[in-house]
Amino acid sequence: MPTAPEPAADPHAWASQDARAAVEDYLEALSRGGYAPATRRLRAGLLGEFLDHALDAAGTVALSAGQLLDPDRASAWLEAAAAGETRRRNTLRGPDARASEESQRARAQSYNSLAAHLGAPHRLDVAPQGIGERLTPTEADRLLHTLAVKRPSGANAATSIRTAAVAALVARTGRTVPELHRLRTADIDLPRRLVHLDTGPEPLDARTAEILGRWLDVRGHITDRLEGSDPGHLWIPTKPGRPRDGARALKPGIARAAVRTLHAAHRNLVLQLLGRPVRPGALLPTD
Repeated sequence: MPTAPEPAADPHAWASQDARAAVEDYLEALSRGGYAPATRRLRAGLLGEFLDHALDAAGTVALSAGQLLDPDRASAWLEAAAAGETRRRNTLRGPDARASEESQRARAQSYNSLAAHLGAPHRLDVAPQGIGERLTPTEADRLLHTLAVKRPSGANAATSIRTAAVAALVARTGRTVPELHRLRTADIDLPRRLVHLDTGPEPLDARTAEILGRWLDVRGHITDRLEGSDPGHLWIPTKPGRPRDGARALKPGIARAAVRTLHAAHRNLVLQLLGRPVRPGALLPTD
């Protein structure tokens, strides 16, 4: 369980600190507090975006923390982000796509967390948690195609195809990742386009069957390197695990991939493609 980042050493001097140094100190505090790497990357990315926007708007190379956290600067940043003006890379929705409600919530939360760490008084309003973003059928199809066939720049091919297979199966069955976590390869019947769930067989559409076939081929290349029989887990790690307690790292394929591993891969790859994190459930058809 992560702990709240400890307040700055001198809460009365926060306003005169260099803004970039203040952000770096805050990120180090998150690391010491046990926050997950994905959370730290998200905070670093959004606060870096905030700092760059503030510096560009002020026409300067440095600001104090007090100047950075000025409410007017924060509001200008959120407005620019909402309009897609702060985007640093292209996405499947184009380089100028508007920011989603979830990414705006993450921006406000990042600002507030930094302000709390420094001891600054101002806080941004955080919109209530919504029901979750849903992609249109066209967007979902493009996302799955990119993950399975093209893959994001620099992404591990096997991880990208596995992520596409998990997302496609979530979208097709309406089940969550934890509910699909314990599937075995024997549960996938590609010739008849079926997946055998705990409630019985469910039909697969052609796209989902194709993506699952791609994953099973990649998975087969991974498990062929194992000594002994294939354990049969459908979702397996694509890279060796970390050595623990002096023991050698397990080869990928011996153990089942953890739910958090599947979620993290989806979050990181989709963030590259869409410019914002969306959950696997975002691919479910809209009502």
